[in-house]
Amino acid sequence: MHKACSMLNRFRPGVPLVLRVVLGGLFVWHGIDKFDVGIDMIEEMFTMWGVPAPGASAMLTAIIEIAAGAMLVFGVATRVAAMLLSVVMIGAIVYVKADLGIISSQPMPGTELDLSLLAGLIALVFLGPGPYSVDDKIGFEPSERSDAMPIADTRKRALAGR
Repeated sequence: MHKACSMLNRFRPGVPLVLRVVLGGLFVWHGIDKFDVGIDMIEEMFTMWGVPAPGASAMLTAIIEIAAGAMLVFGVATRVAAMLLSVVMIGAIVYVKADLGIISSQPMPGTELDLSLLAGLIALVFLGPGPYSVDDKIGFEPSERSDAMPIADTRKRALAGR
């Protein structure tokens, strides 16, 4: 088992990339879809769900989904983009899905997808963009090595104290 885990650890740097591309792509798609069906229709739906300032919220949601989604895909200001999209998802859960529960028996799905997207976004907030990102290449994120050293030193001290 140890050998299998060690082998899998080699792929760890790619995990944020997978999360960023999948989540970012989904959000870009949803944002574009809001314009395709018409922001007026989205505004009407937001009004029905009780979203504050539905006209501005509909436009802002679509723009955030497209811009922050693209930022995730490329790994630009990843943590900021993930936080913005987390706010969008919390709004969707509170205003749109709260009455439906996690798994819904109604035609509209429950919060299961929204919670999954939110979990992935929160993971990116804490994981960061990873090494395969614009953030990493331009030095927007602190070095992984400098962050990992104190943890490694703490671990060594703990093992030495046994």
